[in-house]
Formats: sequence, structure tokens, C-alpha cells
Amino acid sequence: MTLEQEIKQDTFKSVQQKAVLNILFTANWIQNLQKDFFEPFGITGQQYNILRILRGQHPNKISAAEIKSRMLDKNSDVSRLLDRLIGKKLVNKIPCPNDKRATHIYITTEGLSLLKKLDHAIDSIDTQLIKLSKADAEKLNQLLDKSRD
Repeated sequence: MTLEQEIKQDTFKSVQQKAVLNILFTANWIQNLQKDFFEPFGITGQQYNILRILRGQHPNKISAAEIKSRMLDKNSDVSRLLDRLIGKKLVNKIPCPNDKRATHIYITTEGLSLLKKLDHAIDSIDTQLIKLSKADAEKLNQLLDKSRD
């Protein structure tokens, strides 16, 4: 379905405005599908993002500030998200030996296990979400990167 059909709007100020709206609409559409996907696993998309970041650091520990700098959504409340993941025993934190005010975060065995369960399903859903050929997906990535330059 076209953007015009989805939002019931036939005209736009410019093709650039339509592109921005199309990106925003598509991002929200993907987030809604991901919300439904992650719900049975008891996590959110933002929590999944943190788990992926921590798995990339594993077995090393990382600060909450460093996690925030790597998040897809820079406005995330990382402290709240980490508290929820700690409550689910998917991550843990320990005091930083050099700075008593800081903590180091790491992924637990349970967190790694959950990600392992999700890996195959995520690959499958990503392919289903982006109904593009490999070449088209590469071109889309180039154009999106170019738009942020």
C-alpha cells in the first residue's frame, strides 16, 4: 500500500517531505510489528537493543553511558530499561572499582540464552519486514546513510 493510501493524503509539499513522512511512517510500522514480536518473550525492542549491545561486549562489562551512546533510540531511559532487565535476570550490574558512583553492566547467561532463541526468528522477521531484494536493501541503506550526512 502506498503512503498516500495509508495516511489518506494525496499531495505533499515536496517529494522530500513525502520521503520524510514515508520514513517516519515505516519506522513506526516496523516498531509496532517488533512490539508484537517481542511481547511473548517478555521484552521490548529497546530492551532487545540493550541485550544486543551487551552481547557484542561479552564477556566485557560496559557502562550505562556507553550503552546509551550505542542505542538506536538516543532518548531511551537506559537506567529504567536496565532495572527492568536486571529484574528479569537478563543483565547484571556491579560497582565500578575505580569510581564508586559508576556501575558496570554485563549480560547474564539467561540474557545470552534469550538472544540465542531470538536470533533465528529475528533473521526471518527482518527478511519478511523488508520485502526488498538484497541489492535494493543495499541501495536503501546507502540512501539512508547519505540522508544523514
